[in-house]
Amino acid sequence: MINGAQAMVKCLESEGVSVVFGYPGATICPFYDSLSASSIHHVLVRQEQNGGHSANGYARIAGKPGVCIATSGPGATNLITALATAYMDSIPLIAITGQVATDMLGRDVFQEADITGAAEPFTKHSYLVKDVDQLPRIFKEAFYIAATGRPGPVLIDVPVDIQKKELSQPFSYPKQVNIIGYKPSIKGHGLQIKKVAEAMKAAQRPLICVGGGAFAADGYKAVRTLAETYQIPVISTMMGIGALPSEHPLYFGMLGTHGVPHANQAVHDADLLLIIGARVGDRAVSSPNIFSKDSTIVHIDIDPAEIGKNVGTSIPLVGDAKTVISQLMEFDPHPGDISPWLRRLRELRDRYHPDYTARSDGFINPKDFLHRLSQRLPEDAIYVADVGQNQIWSANHIAIQKGRFLTSGGMGTMGYSIPAAIGAKLAAPEQMVIAACGDGSFQMQMMELATICQDQVNVKMILFRNNKLGMVKEIQKNAYGERYIATNLDGSPDFLTLVSAYGIPCRRVSDIAQAEEAIEAFLSAQGPYLLECIVDPEESSK
Repeated sequence: MINGAQAMVKCLESEGVSVVFGYPGATICPFYDSLSASSIHHVLVRQEQNGGHSANGYARIAGKPGVCIATSGPGATNLITALATAYMDSIPLIAITGQVATDMLGRDVFQEADITGAAEPFTKHSYLVKDVDQLPRIFKEAFYIAATGRPGPVLIDVPVDIQKKELSQPFSYPKQVNIIGYKPSIKGHGLQIKKVAEAMKAAQRPLICVGGGAFAADGYKAVRTLAETYQIPVISTMMGIGALPSEHPLYFGMLGTHGVPHANQAVHDADLLLIIGARVGDRAVSSPNIFSKDSTIVHIDIDPAEIGKNVGTSIPLVGDAKTVISQLMEFDPHPGDISPWLRRLRELRDRYHPDYTARSDGFINPKDFLHRLSQRLPEDAIYVADVGQNQIWSANHIAIQKGRFLTSGGMGTMGYSIPAAIGAKLAAPEQMVIAACGDGSFQMQMMELATICQDQVNVKMILFRNNKLGMVKEIQKNAYGERYIATNLDGSPDFLTLVSAYGIPCRRVSDIAQAEEAIEAFLSAQGPYLLECIVDPEESSK
């Protein structure tokens, strides 16, 4: 008979897992010992949180749960931020943690932490394994729960003695899952579908608002089909960027506090708003009066708890975006003549002129730089933005065509971009993957340069340096009378020297005149590369 650790590896192999991200420790050592005999590739991250972020990036590009591993105690608690990040953005993860022996539970022994209890608010479900024979069932359920309905992270906590204990029966991985009380429905209610179709046919100014939920199960492709078939304009939340190509004639940009004016105006003027896979939280709703009082709001989401939570909803519709849109199109809900509405939106879009003016000597305009970079990117490039000003610059000025835009939307987790980019690159080795961050967030994740080198991951990095926590400084400037505190990053290293110490090529650009040459070197580099861009500390996110 095999032991629990060997069974855990067999479970992963049965799920088709080819890569995992982790950091070993005493209570997870039996599993690691068994993993050494498997073809599954293990990526050694330099901090457990980053293992979770790497699994996050992998999951978003691979379209299946990413797997991260940690030991008990601090190893497990270090995962909590990554679990919360995945939970808020509905990313399917499987987190495997070691735990102290079952007869030691609750005795506060070395490196014991109640991780299932601590992570409960940030996981879709969790298991504390106390019977080795239940491991196949638990793993099968965990992968199913993580990937179905509204996706999310699932935690499996396995005591070290369970990993060492032999199964009492031959290993058999379940073919099906039957969980009492968990029957996610992907199909929309027929009557509600009919109501939405009638509302679309009656609309004169229809508008689609797409969020990150549309990327589950390739729902974004259905959104694109819906928009193109009926020529309905589309805007997005930050998490929905890329559902339509940025330069698509029907795409009108990101809405919200940090969005573009014409997207927010479109929301206000629409008489029918189709919200698909979006929470439409406080960042997306820039002001209470953004919606017209006469607008019919349709909210389509797999999670009924999200419908109407932030926005008053006229027609709620629970279901998977891909399935619901397919059902809806069976009614052929063709609006009337909406060409005046499209002309109006295009006029608004044409009036918008981003600030691409040159900055003073020694600084680049980050918006202009990203615009220039967009013009040179491969069509299928994957761009991972961190959190802060760089996130807003990226969301509004990077053009996504056939690739993806990844970021931490709901939790806004700094230190996300580089580990997530590592995961994304391992999920799509043939596509270019770029991570962008500020000098504050870079110092939360720069240890992962070692992971990049050890695994030879070809991730390209852009570091916007202004020697400040730029977004916080901007808030202090606008809302706190320019009383600045704890935003100065003096003491930071020479990043080029640091990156060079890892053997990674790098370059600094401080004048937009250098941009074209710098971008060429950046994109043509065969391996990992870091480009440091010097930004004025007074540069705004707008």
